[in-house]
Amino acid sequence: MGEIAGIAKPDLHALPTVKERMTFLYVERCLVNRQDGAVSITDSRGTVYVPAASLGVLMLGPGTNISHRAVELLGDSGASIIWVGEHGVRYYAHGRPLTHSSRLISAQAALVSNTRKRLAVARVMYGMRFPGEDVSHYTMQQLRGREGARIRALYRQLSKQHDVPWKGREYNPDDFLDASPINQALSAAHVCLYGVVHSVIAALGCSPALGFVHDGHERSFVYDIADLYKAEVTIPIAFEVAADSPEDIGAETRRRVRDAFLDGKIMERCARDVRKLLLEGFDAEEELDVDTMFLWDDKLPAVDFGVSYGRELDIRLEVGEENNGMLVGV
Repeated sequence: MGEIAGIAKPDLHALPTVKERMTFLYVERCLVNRQDGAVSITDSRGTVYVPAASLGVLMLGPGTNISHRAVELLGDSGASIIWVGEHGVRYYAHGRPLTHSSRLISAQAALVSNTRKRLAVARVMYGMRFPGEDVSHYTMQQLRGREGARIRALYRQLSKQHDVPWKGREYNPDDFLDASPINQALSAAHVCLYGVVHSVIAALGCSPALGFVHDGHERSFVYDIADLYKAEVTIPIAFEVAADSPEDIGAETRRRVRDAFLDGKIMERCARDVRKLLLEGFDAEEELDVDTMFLWDDKLPAVDFGVSYGRELDIRLEVGEENNGMLVGV
């Protein structure tokens, strides 16, 4: 079979950086296909085209059919595909985006597997939420208590500010509508944030499962990073939406979160924060996503890949054969 018509796979360094992409696009009850370098989205109202290389994450809701060609294009373009439930509030699966470097995930694994280093990273995470406060000597229990008090105070403040009743964070993950309006808005806002954060983590080559504060879940690190921005972004948006009482809280919340993310700064900030947390002496200008590979060695830091090793042994074997099978110098 001949080559299918279409554009060639782009060079990694020719792709738009994270900060230049749209954050996310949620679609449901439609057909997603490919038209040259764009993703075509067709429903009863017609067809729209979205440049794949400008998309950070595509969230596929119920009733969505996506073609193999569309998935191929999004994968080549470094965009994440996430399958979600109705209103975008349940995560089911995601497609792996373009990534080459293992440097960050190696650092992540080393940090999370060492109790002292893991606690140090967790303290840095909490310190990012409490600017000006020294948390270097807090235990995990103290950090969790401090964060819980901060979030409860924020809920009370926003409830009073927007005149939205607040009785606590209560929701049913299996039924979006079985919750108060503010809890519906919070669920919709947070899942959008999770999608964006997940796409950045995967794009950087990190593991979504290896968290420092959260543990035991396939998206533990996603929740770690997303928690850095909730108080600043998604929680205030949720209270604003609940105060306006729109007919479709989920859709309105997603639109407002999308608008808040349109400038790309949250994705750029997320990428910088992940690198800062995992790399000692992080250089913001350093290029990590390079196509390199080494062989592991128990004595040397790295061994070149693509080299034919053991040539000296071949020579010694040949010498041994010439001496009636006696291996010289072995």
